[in-house]
Amino acid sequence: MADKKSPASGWPIVQGDFHAGDPNSPVAVMTCGSHLDEKGICDGGAAIAGSCKTENLGLEKVIANIISNPNIRFLLLCGTEVKGHLAGQTMAALHKGGVKDGRVVGAEGAIPFIENLNDAAIKRFQEQVEVVNIMEAEDLGAIKAKINELKGRDPGAFAADPMVVEVKEAAGGVEVAAAGVNPQFLEIEKRLDKVEKQIEFADAEIAQRVGRKIGRDIGILYGLVAGLMVFVMLLVLLPKLNVMM
Repeated sequence: MADKKSPASGWPIVQGDFHAGDPNSPVAVMTCGSHLDEKGICDGGAAIAGSCKTENLGLEKVIANIISNPNIRFLLLCGTEVKGHLAGQTMAALHKGGVKDGRVVGAEGAIPFIENLNDAAIKRFQEQVEVVNIMEAEDLGAIKAKINELKGRDPGAFAADPMVVEVKEAAGGVEVAAAGVNPQFLEIEKRLDKVEKQIEFADAEIAQRVGRKIGRDIGILYGLVAGLMVFVMLLVLLPKLNVMM
């Protein structure tokens, strides 16, 4: 059996949108923007499972909970991305290229700026875990199968003791860019949220229009069918009426 260590006291040390499972499991699961059955994923063998919608504070929380538990050796990325933020892609980029001047190298999200993690914490994350990417997968069976596969590869606890970092949230606990980020990026964030809401509104309007059109078409079809039935009945009954007369 793989060697295990005690995680930091009170683990998970950072609160968030997740469910905690067996702290001795080597697998953490990040479902990105998808809200899946987190308890079911943990019952399937994960140490912790939850969504991560932002490419800055959200990632910091995930990493803080990972490096404070040396038993976690794999980070499984699954689920779908949040438009504009791309937390999954940013997490993979951070693991691969780290951070330069506060920005995640190679990240494609709008505001991939890291404020609460120093170089030592980022290096620890890179060394402690292997990132396994099955993005877009939301099927619970497929996710559990991958967890079991990774548990079979468990190398045991990371050699170093738990690393505890403090993750400070913005005012009100809202996950936004770091305070020192260029205001232009905050404006981009607002615009992205506005565009996303407009897209959702347009999708709903299109659905309503399609529904109304289908309703009209069905009504017309019923009318045609009824008219055809009357016509057929007249064709059948008229000869009989002529004979009787």
